[in-house]
Amino acid sequence: MARSKTRVFSCCALILVCVVVIIVCISVFRRHKCPEGTFSNVAVAADSGTCSKIGRDMLRKGGSAVDGAIAALLCTSIINPQSMGLGGGAIFTVMDSSGNVKIINSRETVPENVKPGLLEVCPKTFQLISGSQWIAVPGEVRGYEQAHKLYGKLPWATLFQPAIKLARKGFPIPPIQGRYLSYIDSNETKALRDFYTDKNGKLMKIGDIVKFEKLADTLETIANQGPEAFYTGKIAEDLIHDIKEAGGTLTVQDLASYKATVTDAWVIPIGEYQMYIPPPPAGGIILSFILNVMKGYNLTSTDLIGEKKTLLYHRLIEAFKFSNGLKKYIRDPGFSSEKMAKTITEESFANHIRSLISDNQTHARRYYNSTPYLDSMGTTHLSVIAKDGSAVSVTSTVNHIFGSKIMSPSTGVILNNQLSDFCGREDTIFPGQHPPSSMAPTVLKSKSKTLVLGSTGGNMITIGMVSALMNHIWFGKSLKEAIDAPILYVNPQNLVGFEPNFDENVIEALEAMGHKQRILSRFYNVVNAAEMEDGCICAESDARKQGEAAGY
Repeated sequence: MARSKTRVFSCCALILVCVVVIIVCISVFRRHKCPEGTFSNVAVAADSGTCSKIGRDMLRKGGSAVDGAIAALLCTSIINPQSMGLGGGAIFTVMDSSGNVKIINSRETVPENVKPGLLEVCPKTFQLISGSQWIAVPGEVRGYEQAHKLYGKLPWATLFQPAIKLARKGFPIPPIQGRYLSYIDSNETKALRDFYTDKNGKLMKIGDIVKFEKLADTLETIANQGPEAFYTGKIAEDLIHDIKEAGGTLTVQDLASYKATVTDAWVIPIGEYQMYIPPPPAGGIILSFILNVMKGYNLTSTDLIGEKKTLLYHRLIEAFKFSNGLKKYIRDPGFSSEKMAKTITEESFANHIRSLISDNQTHARRYYNSTPYLDSMGTTHLSVIAKDGSAVSVTSTVNHIFGSKIMSPSTGVILNNQLSDFCGREDTIFPGQHPPSSMAPTVLKSKSKTLVLGSTGGNMITIGMVSALMNHIWFGKSLKEAIDAPILYVNPQNLVGFEPNFDENVIEALEAMGHKQRILSRFYNVVNAAEMEDGCICAESDARKQGEAAGY
C-alpha cells in the first residue's frame, strides 16, 4: 500500500515537473519569437537614446510604465532643456493593464496677478516670445506626483537618480540642444545666457561639456522631500524670488495652490481601433476631426500613386484649413462649454466638412472660418509600453524654444512662456485657466494591437501624428516608414509648407490647384511611438530629433 502511494506521489511529482518544463519552454519560445528589431518585454521611445534607455532601465528594475516615463522625462529636461523641464507642464494619457485609460493634465495655468492687458501686446505674426510676463504657473512636477500616486511601483526618489547623476556629472552638449543655443540672446535672458557662456565669455557649442549643477540640487531636494518641495518649500521661495527679480508676476500662493487634474479619456472609433485622446484644452479633438474627415475617403495604399496622391494631399490640406478655423474651440472646460468641442469629434460633423471640400480647387481663407493665431514649436513626447500591456503617452513642454528664456539662477529651472498660447485664441484670460494646446498624447487599442504615439512641434504635432497614423494604419507602412515619411504643414494663415524630400510633382500639382506655399527653414514635427502586437513591441523614436528607442 505504501509502495503504491509512493508511486502515485512520484507520478504526480513527475507530471508537475513536466508541466513546469512545458511552461518554461513556452515562455522561452515566446520570448525569442519576436522579430529582429522588436522587444518582448518593454519599450520606451523618447527623443534621445540616453533618455529612452533610462526609462527602459526603470522598467527593468520592476517599475511601471509610468515610472519609466517619469524617469525618461526627467532625463529629457537635461538632454533637451530647450523643449521641456520642471518649469513647464505635461499631459499624460495612461492605459493600465486592464485597458482603462485616464488623462492627467498638469499643463501650466494663468497666475492670479497676470498683467492686465497682456494679450493686447501679443505679436501679430509668429515670433519667439521671451520675457517674464509670459510665465504661467508650472505644473510638471504635480503631473509626475499624480501619475506616480496612481500607477507608480518604484520609490519616488529612485526615478530621479539617473537625471541627478547626469546633471551633476555633465556631458557634451548634443547636436539638438546645441542647435538652439543661438536662440539665447539679449539682457532680458541674462541668467540663461550666462549659464551657457564658457570661461572665455563665448556662447557654448555642440560638444562642450555642460553641467546642470543647480538643477541637480533642485532635483535631489524634490527626490528626497517629495513634490511638495517644489510648490511650498525653499525651492518655491527661491523660484518665485528669481521670477520677481526678472519682472514676473507669479507668487508663492500660485505655486502652492496648483493642482493637476485627472479625467477620463475621450474615446473616438478609428477603424478597428478605439482611440483615446485627452479632452480640451488639449489638441486631441483636432486630431480626431482630421482623421474622421480622411477616414471617409476609404484610403488605401493605391491613394499614394499618381494623380490619386495629389488628390489625397489636396484633401488633407483642406481638412487642415478647416481645422485651423476650429482651434478657437480648444478651451479650458472650466471656463467654457465643451459642447462644440464634442461636436468636432463626431463623424456626422466630419461628414459635413467633407461635403464642403472641393476636389478640384481650394478657397479663400474666409471659407474655412479661420482665425489667425500664434504657434509654438518646443515640446517633447515619449511613448512607453510595458509587458503587462499598460502604456503611457505623455507630451511635455515649456512652449517656445527655452520657454520664456528666463532661468532661475537659484534653482536651475528654465521657465515656460505658456501664456503666449492664448495669443489669437482668447480676448481675456482668467487666473487658473489652462491655455489651449496642440498636444495630443494618444493611445489606440484594437483586439490585437496597442499603439501609443504623440508628437512635438506646436501646430505640427497634429500633422505629424495624422501623417504617421495614415501611413501606418491605412497605407500599411511600418512604424518607422510611417514616421519618417516627409510631411506637409498648413500654418495658421493657411499657407502650405513642404518638408524636404516631399514629392516635387505633388507640390507642383497642388500649387496649380491654388494652394499657396510658404518656404519653411525648419520642421519641428517629431513623432515617437510604440506598438504591441502578439506580445512583441516595436518602438520608434523620430530621426528628426536624432531620437533612439530602447527596450528589452
